[in-house]
Amino acid sequence: MTMTNKDLWARREAAVARGVGTIHPRFTSHAKNAELWDVEGKRYIDFATGIAVTNTGHSDPRIVEAVKAQIDKFSHSCYQVNPYESYISLAEKLNQLAPGRTPKKSIFLSTGAEAVENAIKIARAATGRPGVIAFKGGFHGRTMMGMALTGKVAPYKVGFGPFPADIFHVPFPVDYHGISEADSLMALADLFKADIEPQRVAAIILEPVQGEGGFYAASPSFMQSLRSICDEHGILLICDEIQTGFARTGAMFATCHSGIEPDLMTVAKAMAGGFPISGVVGKAAIMDMAAPGGLGGTYGGSPLGCVAGLKVLEIIEQDGLCARANEIGALFMKKLNALQAECPNSIGNVRNIGAMIAMELVHNGNAEKPNPELTQKLVQAAAENGLILLSCGVRGNVIRFLPALTAPEAILTEGLEILSQTLKSLEQ
Repeated sequence: MTMTNKDLWARREAAVARGVGTIHPRFTSHAKNAELWDVEGKRYIDFATGIAVTNTGHSDPRIVEAVKAQIDKFSHSCYQVNPYESYISLAEKLNQLAPGRTPKKSIFLSTGAEAVENAIKIARAATGRPGVIAFKGGFHGRTMMGMALTGKVAPYKVGFGPFPADIFHVPFPVDYHGISEADSLMALADLFKADIEPQRVAAIILEPVQGEGGFYAASPSFMQSLRSICDEHGILLICDEIQTGFARTGAMFATCHSGIEPDLMTVAKAMAGGFPISGVVGKAAIMDMAAPGGLGGTYGGSPLGCVAGLKVLEIIEQDGLCARANEIGALFMKKLNALQAECPNSIGNVRNIGAMIAMELVHNGNAEKPNPELTQKLVQAAAENGLILLSCGVRGNVIRFLPALTAPEAILTEGLEILSQTLKSLEQ
């Protein structure tokens, strides 16, 4: 019996909780590098990569081979019961690659939200303080602490409170929306005066480039200011690299662009080419403040994820994917800038850091008039035309581009042409 997207959607509606949102009612049959096919055989160019997960492309044979070899040995023993070498090897490599010269240690978990939860646990254990400061527009997961830290209410927080206490938010600097670095730093200073004294703050957490918030990058100067403030008050700085890591921004980690060393760093998504694993990498003395048994999880650091993660790091180096991310970013920006010149009323801003690329849609070219309706129409119409896109942004008006860093230029160009033609047709 031939499956159809419509039939599978009906089954999905009957069997899967509606709280699990699905953007595209197109069920994947198979995928290769920068392309995927649905169960009806239709081909799509993938500019979403499973939300920045398959930076190394879908089903890279080198990763597949490594995971198959591991399955032949064992799929699970629980690192906390019977450990295995691949966990240690992955930790060693990430400790070496993490920004800064301070000795590092790592732990591995299953999801990005788990990594965030554990980073906060470690920060509180290390400082003996309760408070955590995050940024408006930030996204840190759907667990209780993750939601509390996330600076976007709908759809992530609605109906799920109350949330953990001693969590505070300040504005993230976004020049396009008139929020300067000075504004953000002043808000932080005001927070210390009005809501929580810095001596009670365990950590400040931020994404070096906001993901769900709209692909806004923190400048090196802003990151350096935060580092100085944290050092002054004994606060730990946590960089959430879950969406930005593993060559996406043209460096192994986005924090590398700023010249600072975070105290803790969370990683996940592209870490293992599609296999579930996440981690916290941090200064060794801080990481060791949590007592034995205080960290971990049954599936944390799955052996399948560890061998896949080791292979991803090898591929990034062998294939020069950091440099390739910058090449892809330049290709996209050239096309998007040209498209903005043709569609100035709809495209308010285009921006990138490496291959983390965004296009902000507005009414009449006005930054203060977001156009989420056009954004959603573009996502759906592009899919009809064979291109998978994702939206983001607190105002729902940003198209984010996350192409595979292994994508051939011909595929990228084809996808950009579909984007261009689709947007122009929607403007008519």
